[in-house]
Amino acid sequence: MGTTTQPDHAKLSASHSGCWLNCTMAPQYEAQFPDEPPGEAAQEGTLAHKICELTVSYNAGQITKRKYNSQIKKLKEDPLFQDEMIKTAEVYGGYIWEKVMSFDGKPYQAQEVRVDFSDYVPEGFGTCDSIIIGGDLLCITDYKHGKGIPVSAENNSQMRLYALGALKQYGMFYDIHRVSMAIVQPRISEDIKEETITVEELRAWGEQIKPIAQKAYTGEGAEFHEGPWCKNYFCKGRFVCRARAENMTALEDFKDLPIDGLLTDQEKADREAAMNAGFVLPPVLTDADVGDLLYRGERLVSWYNDLCDYALKAILSGKDIPGWKAVAGRSDRKWDDADAAMADILKAGYQEAMLYDRKPKTLAQLEKLIGKKDFDRIVGKHVVKPMGKPTLVVESDSREPYNSAVADLAGLKDREATQDG
Repeated sequence: MGTTTQPDHAKLSASHSGCWLNCTMAPQYEAQFPDEPPGEAAQEGTLAHKICELTVSYNAGQITKRKYNSQIKKLKEDPLFQDEMIKTAEVYGGYIWEKVMSFDGKPYQAQEVRVDFSDYVPEGFGTCDSIIIGGDLLCITDYKHGKGIPVSAENNSQMRLYALGALKQYGMFYDIHRVSMAIVQPRISEDIKEETITVEELRAWGEQIKPIAQKAYTGEGAEFHEGPWCKNYFCKGRFVCRARAENMTALEDFKDLPIDGLLTDQEKADREAAMNAGFVLPPVLTDADVGDLLYRGERLVSWYNDLCDYALKAILSGKDIPGWKAVAGRSDRKWDDADAAMADILKAGYQEAMLYDRKPKTLAQLEKLIGKKDFDRIVGKHVVKPMGKPTLVVESDSREPYNSAVADLAGLKDREATQDG
């Protein structure tokens, strides 16, 4: 009798659960679209995860410094390698080490653990970046290399599914009563947020999502539901999903609005007559209206950008999108051989000093050159980190609200440091 092997990817994956828990038709709908090869961002994430794994292994004493350096050297040969990956791995590794050291005794620790949560999701399985068990506490940690969308640990379905799988795997060996789940996303923030719930709360959540997962798996009773998850979880069919298009109420509200520049003479005359007749603008929007419209507009823009991406790829592949075409965008001039160009200018009699600007290396470059310890000792007193510019985000974003008083104080210190320098 032949043996069956588990597929590399679950139909209802934990990482995609934010999509199929909201749109139960998503797995059936996406099945008609071919898998796209991993993009550069995904490949960078895979590489960064490998560096994170090595960093944790070295911190835990599981590999020697020599082996760590040897493996890192090999990974640096990857064309997608960036020095930043070492720093983000240090943030992740530092958090894991702090978590390990927070227990009274030495906890159980494992990385890249494949867990089975099929008791709640049909054929459900996935891989945890880190599992730590000490006392009555199970800790699940996931590293995110992306810097586009902040991921919260609060009510995070991916983390909860991993935790259910870890409970199934380790529950018979350890007396676990609490579960802590954390997302480490250092390219967005080094402020790591956690969610801690009881095992009873976690299992109750698992029972709650069981019927939803069943719908998503079989397609029976499944429904389309458009929302932020279409974009955030990269639904393969989001570009041409009719349900998503129909839910963009702005299109319905403005479907009869004439396109500026394409007005007929009669439409122009009607508009002018309305203005001459003292056409009154509608009442001013309330702040609540503005908040609602901002949310709707953000989703509309996201959907429109997806349409543009799809149309451009379609045209470049030979398809016809009526009314649209692909053209060459703006391009900047550049040297075909910069060294040869500089040599020719020098031959023409110009001085080398005229061709090059002398400027200091960046703070990050100098820190790498000098070493973090000596860098902090020599110039740490000159380093300031002003608060970033205020940015508008949805209220569910995990970052702290902007504080103008703190920003003013940071700006004052920044100016004082500049003056002292």
